[in-house]
Amino acid sequence: MNRINIKKLGFAMGLTGALVYLGCIVVMLTAGREGTIDFFNSLLHGLDTTSIIRMDVPLWEAAIGIVQTFIIGWLIGALIAAFYNVQLKNRRV
Repeated sequence: MNRINIKKLGFAMGLTGALVYLGCIVVMLTAGREGTIDFFNSLLHGLDTTSIIRMDVPLWEAAIGIVQTFIIGWLIGALIAAFYNVQLKNRRV
């Protein structure tokens, strides 16, 4: 089995998370409050998101959210790759 490059998988996961975050921003900007609520209610299997949807998110807060999402995604991807690689070492012994 091949080893997974930790930094590359981390970057891929971080970038994917940031793109999903940007997708949420696009939904909020184009669908309005009711459309956003409908979208996330259907996405979350009928969970009522009415009380947690906030449409007045400042630009600086959204930018920090993208950065935080990238960092968390990078860490998750790096950990998955590291755990996978460690498991490969243990199987060969």
